[in-house]
Order: sequence, then C-alpha cells, then structure tokens
Amino acid sequence: MPVYRPAASSILRSFRASGKRHLLLTGGRGSGKTTLLRALMPSLCPDAPMLLTAAVPGRWVEMRDAAAGAAAVIGRFDAALPPGENRMRPVPAGFAAVGLPALQRMAAAGGWAVLDELGYLESGCADFQQSVLDMLKVCRVLAVVRKQDTPFLRALCADPDAFVYDLDCPVPPLGCIVMASGLGRRFGGNKLMAELNGRPLAAHALALAAAPVFAGRIAVTRTAEVEALCRAGGFPVLRHAEPRRSDTVRLGLTALLAQQPDLQGCVFLPGDQPCLTRQTLEALAIGAAPDTIRRPAAPDGTPGSPVLFGRDYFAALLHLPEGSGGSAVLRAHPQAIRLLPTPAAELRDIDTRSDLEALRGGKG
Repeated sequence: MPVYRPAASSILRSFRASGKRHLLLTGGRGSGKTTLLRALMPSLCPDAPMLLTAAVPGRWVEMRDAAAGAAAVIGRFDAALPPGENRMRPVPAGFAAVGLPALQRMAAAGGWAVLDELGYLESGCADFQQSVLDMLKVCRVLAVVRKQDTPFLRALCADPDAFVYDLDCPVPPLGCIVMASGLGRRFGGNKLMAELNGRPLAAHALALAAAPVFAGRIAVTRTAEVEALCRAGGFPVLRHAEPRRSDTVRLGLTALLAQQPDLQGCVFLPGDQPCLTRQTLEALAIGAAPDTIRRPAAPDGTPGSPVLFGRDYFAALLHLPEGSGGSAVLRAHPQAIRLLPTPAAELRDIDTRSDLEALRGGKG
C-alpha cells in the first residue's frame, strides 16, 4: 500500500509549531526527499545557500557549492566493495576542496543553509562532519539525510533542535473519533443534520475523518439521523444512549482500540466545526507522539478543537470522572500540550442557529 504523503504546507506548519530550528528530511531511496526539500524552500528559506550532491551511478558522487559554482568528487565507485547500496569510497580531498569552504561561509553568514544530501560518504571526512554539527549552533539547517546508520547521521538526527521528518513513516498510526453525540439544546434541534453548503453539517466532519492520514475512525452519536448518514456513506458509527460526554469518549476510544490496538494517538473531532481543513489535521498528526497532546490555537493563543491525545493518555480518557470530557486530561497535563497556530476562522463551531446563519452568509 502506498505511503500517505501529507502536503508540504502541513509539514511546514508542524515544523514551525515545534519551535525547533532545523528541519531534517529522511527516508529510503526514491521516497521523495529532495522533491520535498525543493517544495519547502520557497516558503522556508528561498535564498539560502545550498550544498548539493549528485551521483553518477557506478562512477562517482559529486559535491557542488551552488553559490560559488565549485564542484568536486567526494566518492568514487569501487567494484571491490561488497555489493549493495554503499559501493562508493569516500574522497576526503573533495570534501576539503568544496564542502568545508562552503560550510565555513554558511556558518559565517548565519541564517538558513540547505544541505542535499548527507550520507555515509561524510564519514570519510571527520572535519566535514564536525563542521556540519558545529553549524547547527549558528545556522538554521534544512537538510536531506540518507537513512543510513552512521555515528554522524545519528548525532545529526538526535540534535535536540532538529525536527526530523521521515517520509517512510510520515505520521504514526492515529485514530479519529467524530464527536456527534450532542443534543443541540442551544441550537434547538439536531444541529448536525442542519444543511450547510448542500449537505448536513456532520458530513463535513465525516469527510475530514475519512482522510487517509488516519489509520482508523468512528463516529459516536445518539441520533438515528446521524447514524443513517454514516451508514449511507460507509463510515463506521456507534450509536448509544449514554448521557455523559465521558461516555462518548470512552465508547469511541474503546471501539477504535478494539479494531486498531496499536494506535499511537487519537483525534477527537467535533461534528460542528465545518471550517476546519484537512491541512490542519495533517499538521496536528505530523507532530504526534505518545506523550504529547496537540491542539490548534487561534492567532491570539486561544486553544481550540480538535484535540489529539497521545497514547499515554488513553487510560485517563477511558476512565474520565463523571460529567467531564477530555478537558479533565488537559487540565491534569498542561506540560504535555503543544499548540498549532491556526486561522481563527477554522476553529468556529456552530452552537446556535444564528451561528449557522452567519456562516451561510459569509459573516465573521
């Protein structure tokens, strides 16, 4: 099955929200690392100096300093080496002639530097390796890192200021629960079946939850209408008659884990946020980790929904105090919360009929 590829803009949002300085792209051969790097550069560092490598299969690998227009061979094919991917022998003189001067200029200039790509050949030049690691302290680095096990590459990816994005595993296995059990008291009826842009309000949430960024999904509802909408679209649904929000959380998460026990996180997606975009869900998912809680926040810092809870908080979600929802877990673990800056318009929810009419009219 092909690996799902989030949009470059979603990766960029998640990186910026992380607060880290460096963005490292890794993955197997043919995974699209360089293509992604070039898609990110116009928004992230359009004028950054670049140090590039290019291979002539079966012959050599060349390093090019794009700013200086200089090039040198840093690896030569050696038929005596064992068959496999790494049959190039490092040429330290090439690193010294082109690579080291380029790194020194990048470090002196500060700002962003682009390195495409770093791999096992760099292990043949200790000075070059150290210069790259030293540059992390004075520059911001966008780099392609080959998925190879060397001390240098491990140290690079382990830097605490590095956001490492693996194209082979762009997001961990995540679930999505559409929270569709509200009674609509303020709305005066079943708001999730109210029409917006030619379809029920709940249909917008179901379309987001169906995105391939999620490994599993389910809607949890108390109404026959929402259940029928889900079944008509082939969307997994659980209908219940339990009274509390904690019941919706518990039932949905229990059902998802029964189908996908290896989930590393779960998004709780309200059914009444029709302006939320797939890109925001992708950006939340890219930064997911078992020990973090991620949620969008308006430009003024006000946090909103949906909320992505890492696996470490599943036990607490399954045993919420009566009358509470996931907010109880948020209050208990403020240090785990990571906010994703999001346009305020995306976080609008529909509580009343006037909210819906304002959205229909394009107001606010």
